[in-house]
This record gives sequence, structure tokens and C-alpha cells, in this order.
Amino acid sequence: MSRTLILAIVIAAIGAGGYYYLNQPEPTPAERLETAAEEAAEAVTDAASSVQDAASDAVDAATEQAAEAASSLTDQATEAASSVADQASDAAQEASDQVAALAGQGQELLNSWIQEGKLDPTNFDYDGIMTSLQDSTLATDLKDQAIKIVNDIKDSPETIVQKIQELTNLLTQQ
Repeated sequence: MSRTLILAIVIAAIGAGGYYYLNQPEPTPAERLETAAEEAAEAVTDAASSVQDAASDAVDAATEQAAEAASSLTDQATEAASSVADQASDAAQEASDQVAALAGQGQELLNSWIQEGKLDPTNFDYDGIMTSLQDSTLATDLKDQAIKIVNDIKDSPETIVQKIQELTNLLTQQ
């Protein structure tokens, strides 16, 4: 019975972590990286805590056979926790790669505007920049911020130098 209890606790902990992870709203790449790191730490802590509690209860309440079962489950839980940590690490790496790819996309977009003469203090091609922004694969929040800056330039041409710097910072730093 204690073997079943321990197994149920471990499965519940892993299931709860999986359910929580799968039901998150679609985060930005930076949030994904942060969330993945936090979830990895929480999953490892929860799994370790669950394993320690289950193993302690089994040793106190069971016979030699139950103690052997707890040891076996501890090994399995450790493997499961390691697997969760590996998955979280992979997710964090993927999020980091996505952030880097998005930063590269922003830089490429900015470079194309400069090379094509669309973004220059003496020549500002509002329509061309807006079209390329809307057709880009930039993250929605980043795209919205860039569109706002471009609209600010159109509405207040005297701020073009300042707004070009804001746009450059936005698209290259992310």
C-alpha cells in the first residue's frame, strides 16, 4: 500500500507540474525563458520534496519490503525530476534561441530600411516601413511598439532623430 501511495504522490506532483506548464497563456520569448527557468527550479524542488516526504513516510510505516520499494521509487522519482529539469533546460535554451532569432530579425529589418533609404532623418518612407513591419515575423508586442514609434515620427517629424534612436534601441535590444 505504501508503494502505491508513494507512486501516487510522485505521479500527482509530476502531473500537477505538467498541467500547470501546459495551461500557461502564450508568453513572449523573454517571458518563456524566465518562466522555464522558474518552472525548472520549482519542479525540481517539488519533486525532491515529494520524494523525501514519500520516502520518509514509507520508511517509518513499512516493513523491509516497503523500504526497498521506497528506495526504488526514490530512484524513479530522481530520474523523473532529472527528466523534468532536462526538459526545462531545453525549453529555456529554445526560448533563448527564439529571443536571439527575434533580435536578429529586428536588426535585419532596421538594416534593410537604412540600406533602402526608408529610415533617414532627411528621408522617411512611412508606407514602406509600415508595410515591412506588418509583414514581418516580429513578436506582436514588439511589432506594436515599433508601429507606435513610426506613427510618432509621422505625427511629429521634428522628433525623427530621437524616434529613430528609440526604434533602433527597440529592434536591436529586445
